[in-house]
Amino acid sequence: MSYDNSQFSPSRLLANGTAGQLNPNAVTPLAAAAGDTVDPAYRAKAVEAAVKFESFFIGKMLHQMRDGTRAFAADDSPNKSRINDDMLDMADNLVADQLANRRAFGVADAVLRQLLPSPAKSVAKSNVSESQNLSATLNQQQ
Repeated sequence: MSYDNSQFSPSRLLANGTAGQLNPNAVTPLAAAAGDTVDPAYRAKAVEAAVKFESFFIGKMLHQMRDGTRAFAADDSPNKSRINDDMLDMADNLVADQLANRRAFGVADAVLRQLLPSPAKSVAKSNVSESQNLSATLNQQQ
């Protein structure tokens, strides 16, 4: 079986995203809400940075999980071998990129809540029992 090298295109790999590099088309920009005063360029950069941070976070977590598995593995276990570490790290980073693009862990959303101001909302004062659907007897002083 021969391998045809003529159809290989590195740009095709970059278009699909590589380890540590997110596909810019996969990050869905947030639509501006009514009364939003944030610059669209800043919003785009903030979304990209938040998703990259989530990808880094997930990748680091996967790496630590693999190290923990290796530490607890028996001496003759295949998990103890470091033969394919670089390929496993790349696979972990690709999985992390895909999960971050889907915002699976919510880390990017939490970062964006800190970076982007929310529109002013009128918050009415309410009783704790009303907001948490508790009966009035639980909220009374004794």
